[in-house]
Amino acid sequence: MNPTDIWIVTGLLTLATVIARSSLFLLGHAVKLPPKVLHALRYAPAAALAAIIAPDLLLQGGALNLSFANPKLLAAIAAIGFYLWSRHLLGTIVVGMLAFSLFRITL
Repeated sequence: MNPTDIWIVTGLLTLATVIARSSLFLLGHAVKLPPKVLHALRYAPAAALAAIIAPDLLLQGGALNLSFANPKLLAAIAAIGFYLWSRHLLGTIVVGMLAFSLFRITL
């Protein structure tokens, strides 16, 4: 692709993103979503986060790795356990990072 094509594609993708993201703001209250759709949309952030995090935790080198040699998976289990015990978000992040560092060094 030449530079002109890249700029055209970048501009069109920017325009498409702006239109898609601002459409509900521009239309205001003219669009009424059904209650079931609104209920389902409440789970969208958690589903997107899980879709981003799960492959990083479970895959190593493109293959599924559920062994105790996977430091990311072990750190996630430690962080989940700490969160279920304490319900403290900042502590969960600290415990997860410390556990990952420890497992990465020792494994």
